[in-house]
Amino acid sequence: MSPFSSSAQRTEQWRHLRLRTDDGVATVTLARPEKLNALTFGAYADLRDLLAELARERSVRALVLGGEGRGFCSGGDVDEIIGATLSMDTAQLLDFNRMTGQVVRALRECPFPVIAAVHGVAAGAGAVLALAADFRIADPSARFAFLFTKVGLSGGDMGAAYLLPRVVGLGHATRLLMLGEPVRAPEAERIGLISELTDEGRSDERAAELARHLADGPALAYAQTKALLTAELDMPLAASVELDAATQALLMNGEDYAEFHAAFTEKRPPKWRGR
Repeated sequence: MSPFSSSAQRTEQWRHLRLRTDDGVATVTLARPEKLNALTFGAYADLRDLLAELARERSVRALVLGGEGRGFCSGGDVDEIIGATLSMDTAQLLDFNRMTGQVVRALRECPFPVIAAVHGVAAGAGAVLALAADFRIADPSARFAFLFTKVGLSGGDMGAAYLLPRVVGLGHATRLLMLGEPVRAPEAERIGLISELTDEGRSDERAAELARHLADGPALAYAQTKALLTAELDMPLAASVELDAATQALLMNGEDYAEFHAAFTEKRPPKWRGR
């Protein structure tokens, strides 16, 4: 995402989520606990716009996405989204579905690692939000369910048919997306859907620890690693190694690369600047 901003000012308050920043770490909390953090049109739009703002500012070096209350996110609100879409025409429905996809693209394309802290339910769109993160830290209460076929829609929603096979393999992805059955934390860890399984109630704490570690590290190296992981999913090997070579040549001209050598020589920890 481009760092160049327009005349629009930074958004100081978000209606549909909570944002807290602390020395390079942003914590975004879905805050409708009475509805298991079910998403509304406004929540999707806020996530899309917030991620774009944070990417432009370049002050955030890691982001934690979590949910308040008993679960991470139960998906789209049945009344406020599913009920409303029944009266929309095709153009309006396309606009809505493109917006949800823009959220997933923003999660994959933002220049900082995203960590989903998952407890309780991550269902439907909530499961895809977690899937689009770079890390999924979950406690034993976590359960993932890609419910789209359960409501008569394709399981390939919001990029799920693209991302999930690349995380868990085609066989598991076919089962999860076609049947829509819940996957509890132990199985999710076994098939690779979870990056790390924590003790009960520790997913938020462990996600914050990982975010702090990432934010204190070589931010530009992390950003380029994320960009290459996304870009090279569909590239042939020859194009991938060429892109790797160009990226490394640029980073070798960077301050962090020189700082590592200086720190190694002086037998001290590097002071990463993300440049």
